[in-house]
Amino acid sequence: MNKYLTILIGLVFLLTPIYVWIVNFAGFGTATLDFLIGGIMWLLILIGAVSLLIGLSSLKD
Repeated sequence: MNKYLTILIGLVFLLTPIYVWIVNFAGFGTATLDFLIGGIMWLLILIGAVSLLIGLSSLKD
């Protein structure tokens, strides 16, 4: 029974935010999209910084 309860709780935590995002309840959909866009930008900045550090490190060798 514990396995099924864990699966049920996981589905609730997965599907409820998706539903709230689709319905755009209280502006959460817009806030989520802004957060994702900001996260993508930070990810690209970090990838660029790591690539630059790796390139500079390989120049020393």
